[in-house]
Amino acid sequence: MSDVSTISTATRSKLFGGDTRALVYKALDANAMRGRAIAQNIANAQTPDYRRVEVNFEEQVQAAMRKQVTGTKTDEMHMDIGRKASLRKVEAYSFRPNDPTNPGEVNNVDIDIENAKMAENQIQHSYNMQFASFGKIQAAIKGQTY
Repeated sequence: MSDVSTISTATRSKLFGGDTRALVYKALDANAMRGRAIAQNIANAQTPDYRRVEVNFEEQVQAAMRKQVTGTKTDEMHMDIGRKASLRKVEAYSFRPNDPTNPGEVNNVDIDIENAKMAENQIQHSYNMQFASFGKIQAAIKGQTY
């Protein structure tokens, strides 16, 4: 088994620097926006003609990751080919889905689904907060106490 303190600076930079750190912060913003949208949906569960609000973030990240271009070097002296996924343009946004269903015959808010989405959002937020604690993670990799 290898020693975790032997992880290279380049690997640490990829795990905890630049795009990864920015993406985690954007994910936290998306969690906050989603929490507000769910709370708004629950508050308006009995409001006639109210249309529920959703937040799109994960789909944008997946689409950005699919846009990655790769290539093969034919000589060791050549530069690496390809570009990384552009995650800088990924932003969470809220929208009202085109959902004609009316489970309560009042609007399209299903309180059970909203409660499940709230629980899922809380779990995602907790995970993102733990991952955002980069100081603790980097200290653990170096074998230090925080």
